[in-house]
This record gives sequence, structure tokens and C-alpha cells, in this order.
Amino acid sequence: MKININGVFPHLGVKAGHLPARTETGIGALMPWAEKLWFITYVAHKKDTGSGTGLFTIDDDLNIKKHPASCVGTYANRMIHAETNQCIIGPHAIDIDGRVRTFKDLIDIRLAATARHLKQPDKKVYFLGMEGEFFEADVKDLKVNFLFDLNKELGIRRPHFKDAFTSHNKVVVANNSYYPDDFEKGESDGRLAEWDGKKWKIIARTQFNTVAGRYSKGLGDAIYAVGQDRASALLYVFLPESGWKLYRLPRGTHTQDHAITTEWPRIREVESERWLMDASGIFYELPAMNYANSIWGIVPICRHLRIIADFCSWNGLLVLAGDQTTPIGDSNPFVGQPQANLWFGKTDDLWNFGKPAGWGGPWWKTRVKKGQASEPFLMTGFHSGCLHISHDEKSSITFTIEVDFHGTGLWYPYTKVRTKNGYGFHIFPEGFSAHWVRIVPDATTVATAQIFYF
Repeated sequence: MKININGVFPHLGVKAGHLPARTETGIGALMPWAEKLWFITYVAHKKDTGSGTGLFTIDDDLNIKKHPASCVGTYANRMIHAETNQCIIGPHAIDIDGRVRTFKDLIDIRLAATARHLKQPDKKVYFLGMEGEFFEADVKDLKVNFLFDLNKELGIRRPHFKDAFTSHNKVVVANNSYYPDDFEKGESDGRLAEWDGKKWKIIARTQFNTVAGRYSKGLGDAIYAVGQDRASALLYVFLPESGWKLYRLPRGTHTQDHAITTEWPRIREVESERWLMDASGIFYELPAMNYANSIWGIVPICRHLRIIADFCSWNGLLVLAGDQTTPIGDSNPFVGQPQANLWFGKTDDLWNFGKPAGWGGPWWKTRVKKGQASEPFLMTGFHSGCLHISHDEKSSITFTIEVDFHGTGLWYPYTKVRTKNGYGFHIFPEGFSAHWVRIVPDATTVATAQIFYF
């Protein structure tokens, strides 16, 4: 009999070895494929810092097996290459009969993402390494060609790349570098950037963790990128009619701010055409569809502290990949052998996790201009909220709060907050909500605006 403890089966736990160094093991990628659930695990760094990790399968009877082709490394990439019917996960390519081949040249690369090729999508893909290595690889003969050092292309000193996605004739990459000294600067080596096959373009210079979207234009064709800065979580959205738009979301936790601790927020389809987004400790419903050149209907589900490197639907279950205990070279004397496991449940079980709550806003010591509205901040799905505003002027400033309850960019004045001694606040009535809220100052200043939802 297999023991099930609230969706966790202990016999499915995976461990990294004690030697040559105690590091971590996380389950970096999940994929239902070839009649099984496949997953790949990672150590913190390259193969000389750990052992015991690799490529695993789980069958319908919840029997786990480590595949003979397993490699020890740092892998969190996964993609289905439709033209050749292969699942690419870690440095492996798996056909629909479960046969595994390995990109030998990529075993020692900390693989963060695999993305479709711009010019030869029928036979090639891109691989992104965490250190900024950007490759193209042939999915038939498994030959690998190095293309770019993205640190040089994007001006990055401390890389920690996390994801990549191809759509609308561009490859979009995310780098989540963010360290304690970056807080006061208000920006970091984090990047959201795109490549059209000719040149690289930087979209934003702050921490970004994941990029996702659909290939079909019949059911939404937006590109979504999730990140954060010191003011809030960020959702950048690309639509072909308008380019990139920035929306802001609350944080559910500060434990996932640092580059190393944001492993790995994701956007995934978990029911037919239904998306979940994990961002800064909050799970959201995310609509795949977009109308009126806008995004709305983003609804918070729950607040959590889990490190969820990936998630998927399998055999009618929602499966969350974990990273449960991390010695990292014995820097934590209270953590022993590195371990990770999966959680199995229903999508609807997420509503029984922590109540949606969090904080954030459009500004954190931000230079704002008279009459210029802030970026939209999410307002949907929270019970109550309180807005705090501060600035560095001696005189009073009035801030107009506007709401967009349509979600399409139609803004209406809701109320005004006039500051006294550089500070003001507004408590929203219980149950008051709209899709988005924004703030307009009546003077130019350096301001902070944060909303606490509870």
C-alpha cells in the first residue's frame, strides 16, 4: 500500500547525495509524456556539487523509476517539439514511445529553458543556460551550436537566467538577478529582453522569472512575463496590436525576492484551456484569452510559501513539483540531506490554501509627474484593502484614485487622497473591487504608493 499524506506520497521523494557536497535537489520540470509522468531534478550548481539527481518516470500505479540516461546537473527546461513528436526536458529528447536521447554538449549547462527556433522550427530549438549561454540545437541529430553570451549582449554582470519563449517572431528571455544591494538602486541585473533574429532589445532592467504564452491565435496570443521590482510583482504582456504593457500585482511574500529564492514561478495550463500563474507567493487564474487589446480577469486563488519549480495536470490530478530542503554547502546547519517531492491533488484544492492577501503598488520612491497616471495595479479578488501614500514634499499633494472595472482601459475617478505632512491613506470599503486601480498625482514629486490587501 502506498502512503498518501495530504497529497504527498513519501515513496516518490527524491534525494541528492551527501557527497561531494550537500547542495539541493529540486524537481525542475514536469511533463506528461509517453504514458508516464516524467520529471527531472536539479542540484544547485554543476555536477561536481551533488549526486543522485536525474531523470525519473512515474507510471499510472505511482511506481517511480530513475531512467538509465539520467545525468546529474541543473535542469528546469521543458518543451514539446510538435514537428518531431519529442519532449525536450533537461538535456534529453524523449520520443512518444519513451526512447531517450541526450544532447551530450548540454549536460554541464544549467539549462533554464528551451524555446522554438525562429527560422527552422521544424528541426531546431533554442536552449538557454542560467549563466547566459544561448544555443541552437538540432532535435534530429542532437548537434549543438553556441550563439550568444547574453551577459555581453544585455550588459549583465551577475546572471541568473530563468526562462525563454518564442512567439510573434521573437524570442523573449528572462533573467532574475536580484540581490540585497539592488534594493536601494531600484533596478538590477535582472532583464526582460527580446531577440528578433537580428538584434537584442532590453524591455526592462529588473528581475524576471518566467515567460509563457500560446502558439495558437484562436485562443489568445499574448506573451506573459512575470517579474518584480521593489514596488510590486510585475506582469508584462505583449500583444501584437500594442506591444508590451506593464501591469502590477501584489506580493504574497518577501521570501521569494532574492534571485536564488525565486525558483521557479511559472504559468501553465492545468485544465483544458485554463491557466494558472504563480507569482511572488500567490496563485492566480490567468485567462488565455485577450479582448479589446487588454488583459483582465486575473483572479487571486491563494497565498503560499512553497517553492514550486513546475506544475502540470496528469491523470486528472494537479501535480506540483517541489524543492523542500536545501543545505547549499551546509550554510544552514539545521538542514540535512537535500530532498524534494511532488504534491498531488485537484486544481480546486488550491482554494483551500492560504487566503489571498498581499501588498504592493505602483510606486516605491518613484519619480512621478503631475497628471501622469501610474501603471495599473490589480484590485480583483481581495476582501479588503488599505492604500498608503507618501512623498518628499513639504506641501500637501492630492492624489486621485481611478478604477477600471471593465478591464479594457476605461478609467473612472473613484476618490481623492490629500496628504498631510507627506502622508495620506485610504481604506477601501469591504468588498470594493475593480479589475485595476491606478493613481494620478496633482504635482511632480518622489512618491510611494502601496496597497495592503487582507
